[in-house]
Amino acid sequence: MPQDVSPAEAITGAPVPAEPTLLGWVTGFSPDVLVLTGVVSAAVVILTWYARLRRRGDAWPLARVASLLVGLGLIAWTSSGGAAVYGHILFSAHMVQHMVLVMLAPIFLVLGAPVTLAVRALPARGDGTRGPRELLLALVHSRVAGVFAQPVVAAVNVAGSMIVFYYTPLFELSLTNHLAHLGMIVHFTLAGYMFVNVLVGVDPGPKRPSYPLRLVLLFSTMAFHAFFGLSLTMGESLLASSWFGGLGLPWGVDALADQQWGGAFAWGFGEVPSLALAVALGLAWIRDDERAAKRLDRASDRDGGAELEAYNARLARMAGGSTPSRPDQETTR
Repeated sequence: MPQDVSPAEAITGAPVPAEPTLLGWVTGFSPDVLVLTGVVSAAVVILTWYARLRRRGDAWPLARVASLLVGLGLIAWTSSGGAAVYGHILFSAHMVQHMVLVMLAPIFLVLGAPVTLAVRALPARGDGTRGPRELLLALVHSRVAGVFAQPVVAAVNVAGSMIVFYYTPLFELSLTNHLAHLGMIVHFTLAGYMFVNVLVGVDPGPKRPSYPLRLVLLFSTMAFHAFFGLSLTMGESLLASSWFGGLGLPWGVDALADQQWGGAFAWGFGEVPSLALAVALGLAWIRDDERAAKRLDRASDRDGGAELEAYNARLARMAGGSTPSRPDQETTR
């Protein structure tokens, strides 16, 4: 006689893991071979590039290498670690996966400047053919990349993708189809990467907007995440109900309550990396203003203050007054 299986096992096609604990979140392992292969391969390539630069005598910050490895590690944990063990059967755990992919891992990847590292490490071809370096630069400067790297497009992609994904059959498809699940991982990681790159990236690409506009985009996205999380927390309709509603987990899980808890996590956790980005943007803005002030000071020293005098004269004309005298002119009168 066939062995009886639980509803959860019948739906997911896999044994039900033990009840979630902190240890289970840390040590749980459900390998996604394709994602792990990609992550390990990327880590090996990054370390190879770093070693190549060191052998050549070129400096490259070790902190950037570490940042890239942390970002890859977060993707690996999200797809194969404790988050993956529970993300298939608990909406709250799935939301942990989502927020790490779209909000946390991209920060480490962007700060690692992978494109700049690749451009410096890969050899350039002088015979007119296209090698990996030339293809990478062509992709970075392509029209498609330029469109998705536009600030508003990047922000709308992050926010709009969440609505399209969770409130359409795509969400349940990602639970029942592994290719769709892989597509979710790739899409949200790239969407988060493009958005963070607009804000604090250093890699080559389209011109980044002014710092005020970057802050507006960031705070708008923070507000959307808060709204999205609140809508899940207050919602009374179960998403992917035929999946989560039929699992009958042995720990006595209320699927709707778990979804609401997932919304609360999205609301709260989403603000943490966003605030970190806001602080980073503020500091970068201050440093940029300081560099601009130093450039103006050097220019003033070279031309004897002519640029500042012309600026003051323009202000005086706009105000309808006379052209102000330079301080050294006042003292000679």
